[in-house]
Amino acid sequence: MKLQGTMQAGANGHLYIGGCDVVELARQFGTPLYIIDEACFRDNCRQYYQAFTARYGAQVIYAAKTLLTLAICKIVQQEGLGLDVVSGGELYTALKAGFPMERVYFHGNNKSPAELKMALDAGVGRFMVDNLYELHLLNRLAGEKGMQAGVILRITPGIEAHTHEYIKTGQIDSKFGLAIQTGQAAEGVREALDCPHIDLVGLHCHIGSQIFELESYTHAAEVMMDFAGQMKKETGWMPAELDLGGGLGIYYVAGDAPQPVSRYADCVAEVLKQKARQYEMPVPTLLVEPGRSISGPAGSTIYTVGAIKEIPGIRKYVAVDGGMGDNPRPALYQSRYEACLANKIDRPAEEKVSIAGKCCESGDMLIWDIELPRVEAGDILLVSCTGAYNYTMSMNYNRLPRPAMVLVNNGKADLILERETYADLIRNDLIPERLQQSKVLNMAAVR
Repeated sequence: MKLQGTMQAGANGHLYIGGCDVVELARQFGTPLYIIDEACFRDNCRQYYQAFTARYGAQVIYAAKTLLTLAICKIVQQEGLGLDVVSGGELYTALKAGFPMERVYFHGNNKSPAELKMALDAGVGRFMVDNLYELHLLNRLAGEKGMQAGVILRITPGIEAHTHEYIKTGQIDSKFGLAIQTGQAAEGVREALDCPHIDLVGLHCHIGSQIFELESYTHAAEVMMDFAGQMKKETGWMPAELDLGGGLGIYYVAGDAPQPVSRYADCVAEVLKQKARQYEMPVPTLLVEPGRSISGPAGSTIYTVGAIKEIPGIRKYVAVDGGMGDNPRPALYQSRYEACLANKIDRPAEEKVSIAGKCCESGDMLIWDIELPRVEAGDILLVSCTGAYNYTMSMNYNRLPRPAMVLVNNGKADLILERETYADLIRNDLIPERLQQSKVLNMAAVR
């Protein structure tokens, strides 16, 4: 397994993260357990800040959907980034964390009236408007409050990045945005300019996730600037801000080749400058929305090995005390991960095994065919690069409580998310009065 962030092998044969013994973390906090490497998370934020903000005056907006807790909000705020939220729940989290609302960008393809009112009252910096229905709804709600809403219009540039089918969002056939090729994007700009309570400040696109080819980003920037040039010619309006989304790929397994953030910044910034000269318009302020590339490498998940089942000549299954409940991505996207035995980090690989989760589903497999040291019940298995979309997509299938989360740094581990209890699982359950009877119905008599 490739060591990420502050990971290192200890003299005792244990893996350490943030100066903390992972085996001790398992003992202290239990498993499954999410571990967030604070130094790695902050370093990833700073790489973006230096590459985009310090060099080009761009705004870096952290995509909260990848990983969001109150503590994560605080770190993002301290690192000078903005926050991309996509629901009332994410916005509520930001509010409770005291995140500055002027640095919040509200995304989503079907924001409810209640969510829009909540965002208007909170004073979010930008509404990333996805469709004409939302545009007119927001215009009406802002008017009722005597306000003007700062809007960035989401555009579909017609670009299909090389990524999983479910996480491609820039192609024409997408639930997101207004397509340039169909004329809907131009219609959206015109209608936004006609709305008295809408301040159209920019354009947005997002072409997908886990992208390694920087050409996809430069092409998207070209298409968006060409559209901006078209709008200048047809309406006189020019975007003050251009948001090119996120999606930069990270390392999960051998063969993944992440691009340097600095190169990513240079590529898109140069396109904006060239196109601005071509269309004789000011260079719009660049916005980017990294999520996975900040939180992903900073996260790990640890499990305790339980049952081990060997089918001679076929496969050896190693079951752990978590699975698709805390990481549904392998089942949803066939996502691949690396792993190690945190209590045997200094031992060589001896056998090929497959890591099975404990959910009652044949598809609950975390990793197929991985080389590990000899595995025994009680070993602590660590799966790396689980910071993005694991906790935020976790669930209570089979009524399994979701894991706790700890933030580690300089030898200190702080609990930032408590483990769910069985009581939490039934907290919202209700039994109607008519079912509050102790006798067993005689089904034969009923028939």
